[in-house]
Amino acid sequence: MYDPSKRGKLLWASFLTLIAAGVGFSVRGTGMLEAWARDFGFTFSELGTITGGGLVGFGVVILGASLFTDRVGYKAILVLAGVLQVLSYVVTIAAPFVFAASGKDPTYWCLFIGMFMFSVSAGLGECAINPLVADLYPERKVHYLNILHAGWPAGLVLGAVVGLTMGGLAWQVLLATFLIPVAAYMFLVLTTPFPRSAASAAGVSFGSMLLEFASPLLLFLLFLHACVGYVELGTDSWIAYVTERIAEGQGIYLFIYASMLMFILRFTAGPIVEKINPLGLLCISAAMGATGLYLIGSVKGAAMVWGAVTIYGFGKTFLWPTMLGVVGERFPRGGAVTMGAVGGIGMLSAGLLGGPGIGYKQDYFATQKIKGENPAVYQRYESQDVNHFLFFPEVQGLDGAKVGVLLDGANTLKHDVETLKEQGEYADNTTIKPLYNWWEDTAKQHADHDKPIIVETRLYGGQTAMRYTALIPTTMCVGFLILVIAFKLAGGYHAIEIDAGGKEHEKPGEPSAEDAIEDGEQGPTSGQA
Repeated sequence: MYDPSKRGKLLWASFLTLIAAGVGFSVRGTGMLEAWARDFGFTFSELGTITGGGLVGFGVVILGASLFTDRVGYKAILVLAGVLQVLSYVVTIAAPFVFAASGKDPTYWCLFIGMFMFSVSAGLGECAINPLVADLYPERKVHYLNILHAGWPAGLVLGAVVGLTMGGLAWQVLLATFLIPVAAYMFLVLTTPFPRSAASAAGVSFGSMLLEFASPLLLFLLFLHACVGYVELGTDSWIAYVTERIAEGQGIYLFIYASMLMFILRFTAGPIVEKINPLGLLCISAAMGATGLYLIGSVKGAAMVWGAVTIYGFGKTFLWPTMLGVVGERFPRGGAVTMGAVGGIGMLSAGLLGGPGIGYKQDYFATQKIKGENPAVYQRYESQDVNHFLFFPEVQGLDGAKVGVLLDGANTLKHDVETLKEQGEYADNTTIKPLYNWWEDTAKQHADHDKPIIVETRLYGGQTAMRYTALIPTTMCVGFLILVIAFKLAGGYHAIEIDAGGKEHEKPGEPSAEDAIEDGEQGPTSGQA
């Protein structure tokens, strides 16, 4: 039977679920995408689609699983999530074997499916932990959802540190590190009783949950959260790449710094919301996010990019969990369904639009620049794959394998050639051999000339993409400002509760920290955060 005094243990389990997701996401973004581009010849658009496909899986599952989470219970959903995370690892590490046997296209699908499975598991976790924590801490939903989602940047930092300190190891070994928090949260989930969801305990029917979507406010919040997903998670797929080009050798440290900012600041959401309501916090955050992205896309030099990343980090910190808190406070009858819709739409936006869109923009702007200024260089590094994004023009970006050879001085390529020759497999190789022939016959004699042009082109593409992406949080800022004004005219923002009979009651905003002091075990905070 569930013991309310032990809710901190369940908060820890939920926190570790996001750490596992963050580690898996971060290890890919800070070390493995470059390896996949080099080893398998993927363009930025293709890598963006692989990472985006994972986010699509995340979104689809949140939407689907949230429909029955209130019925099957939080524990069953989290157990299934852990099993799928293990299976996703097995599929992903099969990629080199698939590449050796069948080439690039099947390898693309192997990585895509592995990312999709990983994100399915993370999506299952998300559709359980958000309503679970809202139910565990009904008196301070926004605050504790921000604390919960501090687990995401914590996982990003851990994954980045793994990539930084263990970068010499095979990417398969680096990726395996996310299985450690998976094992930890599975132990807590399997050994701890869970409560029924608040909506289920109040007897709210499934039909009543779905009726919440008739609210124009909820529909508008879903639109705004689609923008949040594009900005936060879509940008996270690429931010280390872009900042690394601005401040060479510092991209990984900037990524860790921004994630640490998020981790620390999310513990402070409660006091901030006590001063300004959640919608005010969201409006300010969106404005800072837009400013930070525009600056990242404009600054020159290491010192200035650190300032730009600081502003961006402050801006994006509170967006995702505070949006969940607002939906939880204003639509409690929706239970896991409405909160799942918020998380799902954010992930779908990040996967279908954010990751691929920002990758496409990098390819597009870089290609336009190099084709116009150095067409001969473009021809040497042009990818044979045509990339698409929505209704925008087709683009053939730079071949990731060829660019990797140039930037590496062909050292890795030569090593691979020697290995294949020693194994007697070079003559029949259909990937390394053509790449080596291209280097020796076409690119090598132009390398000194081409390298600074390629470096400048990639920087231009990345920064221009960030400036255009800043339009999304600008739109969000306007949307949140409209809501702030609307609630002010209607008497102010108030949370809504449901009683044991399923009836709704409006209450003032979150209580002060003193009023929220509780007895019993705490979650991932030292006392009251």
